[in-house]
Amino acid sequence: MRGLGLCALLGVLWTGLLGAAPAAADPAACGSVRLADIGWTDVAATTGVASVILDKLGYRPKVTVLSVPVTYAAMKNRDVDVFLGNWMPSQAHDRAPFMADGAVQVVRPNLVGAKYTLAVPAYLYEAGLTDFSDIKRFKDQLGGVVYGLEAGNDGNRHVLDIIAKNAFGLGDFKLVESSEQGMLAEVERAYKAKKPVVFLGWAPHPMNMRFDMRYLTGGDAYFGPDFGGAVIYTNVRSGYLQQCPNVGRLLKNLSFSLIGESQLMGLILDKGLAPLAAARTWLKANPSVLPAWLDGVTTMDGRPALAAFHAAAAPTAGFRFEDWLVAHKLPVGNAVAYGIELVKRHMTPLFDGISFVAGGGVNGLTALLTAIPAPVLILALGLVAYVIRRSIPLSIFVVLALLFIVNQGYWGETVETLSLVLVSAFVSTVLGVPIGIAAAHRPWLNEALRPVLDLMQTLPTFVYLIPTLVLFGLGVVPGLISTVIFAMPAPIRLTQMGIASAPKALIEAGQAFGATKQQLLWKVELPAARGAIIAGVTQCIMLSLSMVVIAA
Repeated sequence: MRGLGLCALLGVLWTGLLGAAPAAADPAACGSVRLADIGWTDVAATTGVASVILDKLGYRPKVTVLSVPVTYAAMKNRDVDVFLGNWMPSQAHDRAPFMADGAVQVVRPNLVGAKYTLAVPAYLYEAGLTDFSDIKRFKDQLGGVVYGLEAGNDGNRHVLDIIAKNAFGLGDFKLVESSEQGMLAEVERAYKAKKPVVFLGWAPHPMNMRFDMRYLTGGDAYFGPDFGGAVIYTNVRSGYLQQCPNVGRLLKNLSFSLIGESQLMGLILDKGLAPLAAARTWLKANPSVLPAWLDGVTTMDGRPALAAFHAAAAPTAGFRFEDWLVAHKLPVGNAVAYGIELVKRHMTPLFDGISFVAGGGVNGLTALLTAIPAPVLILALGLVAYVIRRSIPLSIFVVLALLFIVNQGYWGETVETLSLVLVSAFVSTVLGVPIGIAAAHRPWLNEALRPVLDLMQTLPTFVYLIPTLVLFGLGVVPGLISTVIFAMPAPIRLTQMGIASAPKALIEAGQAFGATKQQLLWKVELPAARGAIIAGVTQCIMLSLSMVVIAA
């Protein structure tokens, strides 16, 4: 009996040890974990946390920024493994077809108590805009505009649905689609000036602490009850939990609180940290979350995850120059942020004046072209094409192409694009040609301009939109200024080249007949450089069109 009791005791102990042992490590194919980030700060924060943990456990996380519809399509194509930002019920329309065909699995809710609907500043709420039905009454103050997020976003789709159905009388309103940061920059501009603004708001997010804001009632039919009350789920591609059970266990454990996620987002938005740096900082300050998250999880090679995580976080012995240099980085980012705030604080009237003039020019031209009946404008443009090229087939093609645009329902957008191209090309030419003339007459100026023009043509086009968006807000003005900066090098360079290449014999002949500098310019140099200047203007128009498409 004692022998049987001892055997039973040993069996119980052995079973307990097996139960306490960590789960088996994932196969090598699971080493790369592909995560989707839809560009929202909250999703970037949670994805950053997951990436830091996976990296500590020996995995290779790879984050790709995609829109919500593209994220689910990529999961179906097995190009993305994990998505931590499935807001429900607002993304139900996006998720439903992929759930129906079994391409996507829901792991668990990782945040409960979120909300997502239209919001306004407190001063506008107190003025009477408290419900979706009140927005119509404030149309003039709002400019008939609602500010949203990136194109294809589910919140945008709800607003567009409201506009399409003329719900709440908002059929003549316009949704301005932008990024999260673009929308918040516009809200901040309006908030500081105490101007009315309606925008997509959600929690968790530091905007709830940065602005005194209120969520609108009455949108339950579109955004859901409780101010678009939401639960955020973790999704994976079909079969991923079975193929990579260790990562799956981590995802099943991973959950966040409203406070914790807002703190993470604050590190990104207010402190300017990248998502991975914010995740590391937050995890270092909140180590108590790790035992629950890493329960039953191992490293890639099968070691207990919690011990390995702390060991990886421990500082390594010895001195490394790179680590020391990074630890003492120059505060460039803080200096730039301070400078931008200083400029915004003291030069807002100047930027508002530029916005008024530039925006008024583009909007005025758009209104003028819109007032012309489409058939009349189309025939006029066909006639212009004939006058310029003397080609009947080209004129017919222009007319047919514009009629096709009308047929497809894009005439309004075409007129807006045409206005922006015309104004930006005109401004670029008016500024570029005189600068090119001055550079041709002053070699030192030409040498000074060369690296500046090289930089203007080398930087990615989206870079121009960042400072103009911050300083001028959303609208046609940032697009116009960015387009002018991008297109202006062409007329400057070609004008300088044309003037500098004017035949010396003609210039000497003009000087011999006593021509002044102005007479030489108008009667000798400009006619000689006419071909180069026209080429510069043509290039300016082409560059304006390419940039306008991006700036739109």
